[in-house]
Amino acid sequence: MQNERLRAAMAAGGWTYSTLAAKAEVDPKSVERWVNLGRTPRRGTALLAAETLGEDVHALWPSLRQARSARAVSPELVALHDQRANVPVSAFTDMLAQAAEHVDILVYAAVFLHEAYPRLNDLLRERAAAGCTVRIAVGDAESENVRQRGLEEKFGHGIESRCRLALMHYRPLLGLPGIELRTHATTLYNSLYRADDQLLVNAHVWGVNAYGAPVWHLRRNGDGGIFDTYAASFDAVWSTADPVEEE
Repeated sequence: MQNERLRAAMAAGGWTYSTLAAKAEVDPKSVERWVNLGRTPRRGTALLAAETLGEDVHALWPSLRQARSARAVSPELVALHDQRANVPVSAFTDMLAQAAEHVDILVYAAVFLHEAYPRLNDLLRERAAAGCTVRIAVGDAESENVRQRGLEEKFGHGIESRCRLALMHYRPLLGLPGIELRTHATTLYNSLYRADDQLLVNAHVWGVNAYGAPVWHLRRNGDGGIFDTYAASFDAVWSTADPVEEE
């Protein structure tokens, strides 16, 4: 059975299978099945596609309402990725580029961002110049918790060197209005990448490098939700972190 509501919404916005698939982070064949076979995507994917089209997700896929009654799903969950390695870097950078008020980054190193997107510092400068508050917390390479993480992930001193490399990448931002850089020595349970009311959470799994651990994409939906829990966690770590001094 064809999904005529979805077909009409795509036609009204000029969306093709390929362009909607790119936004929903799926294969174009999946979108084709939604339209022509009436297939229902996973809830996170459906939410992302519906938001892209400016439609109510339950109007496009009524079966999702029934599924939710059988299994509770947070309305703040946009998407869940099995591994960070499966998430395109553009998902991080595009989200950060949309920020108007807040950019918060909490990691040990996450040098994959600078390696895959050399314009990251330029992007953060642009956000700060537009009035955005940018806070970046990277791991203190000398801390016991960073050293222990290297042992747990069988990465040895690699994590410590990557913390130093991350700090080197971010140092050119020191002293710019609206941008703060700190180092923290906490046990990092999750790496957090926030842009206003959106958040990418890279969960950490014992013995697994961050690129092999899951990522969930959250969008804030009122007070007291999962988003606010992680935002409060960032603030708690930030309060313990040490400002990086200019050399």
